[in-house]
Amino acid sequence: MTTPTFTPYIKDGIELDQIIVQGIRMTAFHGVYAPEKESGQLFLADVVAHVSTRAAATRDELRRTANYSDIADRAADVLGGDPADLLETVAEHIARSVLEMEGVHCVDVVVHKPQAPLHVEFRDVMVKIRRDMKSGSLWADKRIGSSAGGSGDPFGAPPRAMDPADEQPLKPVMAYLALGGNIGDVDTTFREALWEMHKIPGIAVQRASSLFKTAPVGGPDQDDFLNVVVEVQTALAPRELLAACQGVEVLHGRERLEENGPRTLDIDIVAFGDLVLDTEDLTVPHPRATERAFVMQPWATLVPEFVVPGLGRVADIAAAVGSRGVELIAQKWPATQETPAHQE
Repeated sequence: MTTPTFTPYIKDGIELDQIIVQGIRMTAFHGVYAPEKESGQLFLADVVAHVSTRAAATRDELRRTANYSDIADRAADVLGGDPADLLETVAEHIARSVLEMEGVHCVDVVVHKPQAPLHVEFRDVMVKIRRDMKSGSLWADKRIGSSAGGSGDPFGAPPRAMDPADEQPLKPVMAYLALGGNIGDVDTTFREALWEMHKIPGIAVQRASSLFKTAPVGGPDQDDFLNVVVEVQTALAPRELLAACQGVEVLHGRERLEENGPRTLDIDIVAFGDLVLDTEDLTVPHPRATERAFVMQPWATLVPEFVVPGLGRVADIAAAVGSRGVELIAQKWPATQETPAHQE
């Protein structure tokens, strides 16, 4: 039996991890010809689930990843289930079943039929497919990516007037992102996040602010947060940048379990050039950033003269908000004060 290779799956510019179960074996009755449905024959399946495993690896918790035993069981249920005429149908049903698992963004399925009734010698017959959350209306409520449900989504609503959040700038603009976190090695998480953002086409990380520590406000008892503000140059539309930020959050195990709760990584767009935008899923400038010392104090160390559209200079807003509950940890962060753009 041949073993196909599986190409990476990219979500929001980030390559996801792969959980692979190969050689699932069942005697089944799939086939066009009557003898195949009467006597049965051997079928095999290979399944690759594309997921982010960081949260599971960091916490060593099975519930935070796709269980390979469940993947195998779902594939076997379809492989040994109701007969189908075509291998394509069997592969499609396996893909649908695995895509229903939490955290699976894409699946590759290969179905092998090594005893197919051919008239020549052969080693294997197989059908290989890839399906993701944008592959059909069955998972319309789970589709992912910057185009899901938007004007570029081929499975979405009929074409509508361009949403300003989906309009790419005529030339690259400077945008500002606020990073926060209080689970794990947050300093390292921030550094990795900058590199991951910088690798996404259309984003170039420029500079980072000083590093601050912030006492949590509201929510459950939890550790202090670390906070920085980062300057990026981007040619992406605002909503595409938002999707990229959320993709990097996913890579670092971000979960939204409770309001004001602990988190591994939070990335907010606090400004996108001089754009003023208010949509259902994205508002810029960020509606609460200028009320938060843990945003304004780092931001003021980065671009004090930047004018937040409609609100004034960063330095003036930071002075008005004050620094209560916020403590400077590192004047120059990272230690070299070099971001990915300056290290290439």
